[in-house]
Amino acid sequence: MSPTPHEWLLRVAFDGAGFAGFQQQEAGIRTVAGALEDGWHAWTGERPWLRTSSRTDAGVHARRMPVHVRTARALPAKAVVLGFNAHLPEDVAVQEASPVPAGFHVRRDAIGKQYVYRIWTARARNPLRRHDAWHVPWTLDVEAMRVAAGHLRGEHDFSAFRAAGCQAKSTKRYIWRVDVDAEQAPLLEVRVRGNAFLRNMVRIMAGTLAEVGKGRIEPEAMPHILQSRRRDAAGPTAPAHGLTLDDVRYGPPASGAGLDHAALDQAWPD
Repeated sequence: MSPTPHEWLLRVAFDGAGFAGFQQQEAGIRTVAGALEDGWHAWTGERPWLRTSSRTDAGVHARRMPVHVRTARALPAKAVVLGFNAHLPEDVAVQEASPVPAGFHVRRDAIGKQYVYRIWTARARNPLRRHDAWHVPWTLDVEAMRVAAGHLRGEHDFSAFRAAGCQAKSTKRYIWRVDVDAEQAPLLEVRVRGNAFLRNMVRIMAGTLAEVGKGRIEPEAMPHILQSRRRDAAGPTAPAHGLTLDDVRYGPPASGAGLDHAALDQAWPD
């Protein structure tokens, strides 16, 4: 199926501090979807059909969130980026636009997502990082956190790492990257890549790894936490503002559902 100029995959960046999440909500509540729809309408006079791969909570950021837009207008990619951005608020912007086939599904066709969770570990808080990093004024044991993170890689039942309101039918997920990067210390970055995620899963991972770094949870306890399938066995849910949806990858292969792990690793290598 050949691409059509009426179906666009946008890569959108936004600072989530001023939004009540991505999903459109009741009138008067500011959301990313609402800002995009209003901007498109101001630019083209058209209310677009708009979908994304992920819902984000209030305060969560994105670097390259995929947003699928269906429009009646034939537009060049350059116009979609420059023209659309001219009508968007300063805390959200389209980074790139590409045409996709009419049968493209922004959620089901994704093979994986990568999140970055940032932790500011200096004793003094940093006002410049107040929107994108969780302030944890501790000297965290990074090596212990890395050992614990290693236990989270692979396919597991992540029931212990999901919010109470999560409605996912299956709690099994395949995680092929969990890194704790301290190269910019006192800023730590926890990078997590997987085929899919449960509600608040990365934030609970970050909160649990922080507890490991404080010495409150032993790294070797991580397999037992997974096996328990109990939310109260894991650490706290880290605040939303430290989380950024970094990227979402699409094929080949076309869909992450049912793929073996080697195929996923090959489709999105480090």
